[in-house]
Formats: sequence, structure tokens, C-alpha cells
Amino acid sequence: MYDPARGKTEIKKFLKLSAQLPVIDVRSPAEFERGHIPGAVNIPLFTDKEREEVGITFRKSGRLKAVLKGMELIGPQAVSKLVYALTLAEGRKMLVYCWRGGMRSEAMAWLFSTGGIATEVLHGGYKAYRTHILQSFSERRKMVILGGFTGSGKTDILKYLGTGGETVIDLERLANHRGSAFGSIGQERQPSSEHFANLLYAEWQKAEGREPMWLEDESRSIGSVFMPDNFYSSIQLNPVIVLLMPPEVRIPNLVREYATFPAGP
Repeated sequence: MYDPARGKTEIKKFLKLSAQLPVIDVRSPAEFERGHIPGAVNIPLFTDKEREEVGITFRKSGRLKAVLKGMELIGPQAVSKLVYALTLAEGRKMLVYCWRGGMRSEAMAWLFSTGGIATEVLHGGYKAYRTHILQSFSERRKMVILGGFTGSGKTDILKYLGTGGETVIDLERLANHRGSAFGSIGQERQPSSEHFANLLYAEWQKAEGREPMWLEDESRSIGSVFMPDNFYSSIQLNPVIVLLMPPEVRIPNLVREYATFPAGP
């Protein structure tokens, strides 16, 4: 059975283990949608509405009443949550986190342990993860920034460099936006700025020790997504290679990238 007294797993070990074990985010669906550890699966302890109910009970009647309310809400759903967890934990091991690494993750860790799943809970929860990744962007790394007007073929060059073994972080792919005035055309919905940083960290972590990293020159925002401050500041400290392509090269590229989609309503 899960024993909270044995301690919890620190963020660096948790992330290392996440390469081999399933990661379960037990926060509400709305919290998960705003941002989560990439690759995590959402098995929420409470729905958004239930979380609100528990919060209201806590504010009006205190902690004990809120705990009882939570138990009342989770009871009928416990079996289905455990069954779902069992389908994910083939090796009977998994990682769990909530916002602060408190009651929600501990409650779900206990539930999963009743099904024989050995569970590690993230110390400090998602909040600790966010602190860790944002601080990591302060680390100085060698980058080469590729700049130039829209249509210069920067993305194609970065893809070519990637196939040749260079380390490339495609910011526009992570943001689901080409970074230009019409950059949203043909793209999926953009992530929140919060989740963009999470996706960026996954690439940043994989690139560790494989420098220089090649990136496309971008403004502070890519569509509606804003880069983390530390990361954007680091970009400014690295050299830029500017492509000076003539219009006869850029125009066909612009047509290929933007004129192949149907007209909007």
C-alpha cells in the first residue's frame, strides 16, 4: 500500500523515471488543459465542478468537511479510475502528481496501490515541476539563431540540419504557428504559453550536451504563445545568421506555404 511517510520523489529523479514509467496527472481537466508534464495522462481525482464544490466546502466549513465531501464524490468513481490506471501500468509501476504533491496525489496513489501498482508521488507537485523548468532556461547554452524575412526557407533549412544530425529546436512546431501574420493558417490550436514552456523544456532536456542548438529567430511571441522570459533572454545572447533571400526565391515559398489552403468562411 502507498505510504506517504516514506517520503516523495524529487523533481529530477521524477523526470528521469518518467522516461520509463507512465505519468498520471490527477488534477482537474481544466488544470491539465492549461498545462501538464508532456506525456502525462489525466486521471482526475475530481472533475472541474467537483473540485469547485470541495473548494467551497473548505472555505465555508473547514478541512474535515471538505475531505468528507471529497470522499463522497470520489467513492462511486474509484473503481473506474483504478481500472484505467491498471491498463496504463503494465509493469505495475507509475508516477503521480497533483498541484502541490498533497492530498490529491496521495489519495490517488493510495487508490492505485490497492490494485498492486507501486506509485511514486512528485514532491511539490506540478508547481515544483514548473519552478524547475523555468529555472533551467537560465542555463547558458550555445545556440545559433537563423533569421531572415518570411519565405526565406528558414524552417526547411532547420529540418535539413536536423536530418544531418544537428540539434534543432523547432519553436514554431511547438507553438503550432509559423510566426508570421498568417502563421496560424493550416495549424492546430495553439497551446497555452504555460504548456508551450513545458513542451520546450522537453526539447531543451533532450538537447543537453548536444550543442550548438539551432533555432529560428522569433519575436517574444509566436502567435498567441509567449516564450519564457529566461529562454528568450538567452536567445538574445547568441549569434544570428541572417538569410538575405531575393523576392524571386521568397515569393514561391510564400505561395507554397500559404496559398494551398481553402478560403475561410
